[in-house]
Amino acid sequence: MVDKDDQQPTSSDHQTILVAHMMTPGVVQIPGDVSVTEAASLLERERMPCLLVKDTESRFGLMTPTDIVKKVVAQGLEPDDIAVRTIMTRPVQFIEYDRAMDEASALMMSTGTPILIVTKQDQPVGVLTARDLLLSPKRCVTNISATISVIEGEGVGDEHQVSISQLSHAGASVESPVMLLSGTKIILSFCLSEMMSPLTIRGTVLDNARVETLSGTSGSLMTSQRGVEIQFVDLSPADQSRIKAWVLSNLPKSFDPS
Repeated sequence: MVDKDDQQPTSSDHQTILVAHMMTPGVVQIPGDVSVTEAASLLERERMPCLLVKDTESRFGLMTPTDIVKKVVAQGLEPDDIAVRTIMTRPVQFIEYDRAMDEASALMMSTGTPILIVTKQDQPVGVLTARDLLLSPKRCVTNISATISVIEGEGVGDEHQVSISQLSHAGASVESPVMLLSGTKIILSFCLSEMMSPLTIRGTVLDNARVETLSGTSGSLMTSQRGVEIQFVDLSPADQSRIKAWVLSNLPKSFDPS
């Protein structure tokens, strides 16, 4: 494997949430010369968040619905004529299955990637996405007014009033009156309480698109979007600690972190 997290796995106690607990088991691997049309059909059929592209023995990439939407559909290109190696996302970040979820969160934040390929003894065994991270147990249901400022992508410079419906130190689910495209870079501003200073956090809209091949229409693709998930990026240790403490204090009393 290349582009690999080279730290050794650490031991964990029974209270630690491991990558293996939250990942989607299985990895669909394809060669780099597969067409985008074939890849889109495979994504839809297997219901996987991504495909692992093995272009050569030492060159890997990821194929996601966002790659297809942004690099093919939005450009008006013919998916039958494009090989996945030309639009795959690199580098691929790998993490061992027995690592703590906090390590996965730190790796996603430091690299800005929303997808990790999970390995066991250097062999791919699963996929961990930022959405999985957001759905880990330490996530609080809430209703917090917030502002999203678009800093890169469609609608740059726009500001939108949104409501945070779920929050963790890794990211948030928001209710937005406008569509926010996957991959859009944003700043999310909100207050956890009247007694606390505002938080201003950089984030990325996650891959909310679902790619489908239209039946009977070769090469035609369609997309749909459901909900808005925000992955936090470059979150400072101080802000991360503030959110963690707030989430733990606002979880239901019956919540058992073990």
